[in-house]
Amino acid sequence: MEKKIAVIFGDGIGPEVTRQSIQVLNAVAQRFGHSFQYTYGIMGADAIDKTGNPLPDETITTCLAADAILFGAIGHPKYDNDPTAKVRPEQGLLKLRKELQLFANIRPVSTYPSLQHLSPLKSKHLKDVDFVIFRELTGGIYFGKKELSDDGLTASDLCTYSKYEIERVAHLAFQYAQKRRKKLTLVDKANVLETSRLWRKVVQEIAQQYSDVTVDYMFVDNAAMQVIQFPAHFDVVLTENMFGDIISDEASVLTGSLGLLPSASVGNQTALFEPIHGSYPQAAGKDIANPLGSILSAAMLLDYFQLNTEATAVREAVEWTLSNGFVSKDIDPVNNYSTTAIGELVTEHIIRHAGEESSNHGNQHSSTII
Repeated sequence: MEKKIAVIFGDGIGPEVTRQSIQVLNAVAQRFGHSFQYTYGIMGADAIDKTGNPLPDETITTCLAADAILFGAIGHPKYDNDPTAKVRPEQGLLKLRKELQLFANIRPVSTYPSLQHLSPLKSKHLKDVDFVIFRELTGGIYFGKKELSDDGLTASDLCTYSKYEIERVAHLAFQYAQKRRKKLTLVDKANVLETSRLWRKVVQEIAQQYSDVTVDYMFVDNAAMQVIQFPAHFDVVLTENMFGDIISDEASVLTGSLGLLPSASVGNQTALFEPIHGSYPQAAGKDIANPLGSILSAAMLLDYFQLNTEATAVREAVEWTLSNGFVSKDIDPVNNYSTTAIGELVTEHIIRHAGEESSNHGNQHSSTII
């Protein structure tokens, strides 16, 4: 198989972890006889520093010409700490989502037995945790009209959703639930918000087309508690943009490290894959960042290409490094390995073992529908 992959390194640790993912993809190509061609674009603080624009038109063109996008991270303290900044790195990512119509963000959450001691939760709560969050990505309050009064004392952000925006991500979530445990939870705030009441109405209508899927409805404040108290209760979680942003970051504590969680942002034409951690500028250039979130995002990219055996090989290589203690500083502050070393270990495992029969370690599900 031949595929074109657009690469956006971004800011902070983005370049370091993404380089390890490229190395892993190259190992997959070598072992399974594929060809991946890479093109590169800039975005975020890096792009602002070079062009004054957080998302140059050339980067959009590069992404549109590719079969998928591999992305690092964006953000820099000089913008994070300046609320008056008119041009910000995050504007580039929001614009890219709109330009590519990446309307659904998919974040799998599962735990590793060897890392349960790192989670703030007791081990008994982490058993069988394996759920996926479907977050609507191009609507809601993040993209609504924003106003600030002339005197700077009053501000507003408009939250808007259409039936169409809800339907397209809801169908994806239901289809995914059909391939898993056939359970979907809609997270909203329908007792207060009109947009949430529309979400609930639309999902109730769509649910009739998926009679094999059990649907329950949960207010976001309750869901925030349930994710911590009873995380194994969830299978597929569907929610709007801001709620999904918050709930998925909250769920990251279940694994024991923010550096372990991947994500996919999908649309009608293409998809973007990135770890959920931020740019972590304090670690940039030190070769200490955890590359596994990025590497697992590359596994989701392989699923998107319907290379599911290859994706499984990557996930098993990741689990092998974790179970054998080949971990980064965020997981073990004393006995740890560098970003580069972990990438090399994953790469070597794929080359040596990818042809073996899958051992189906852990609770890792492939993302075949994306």
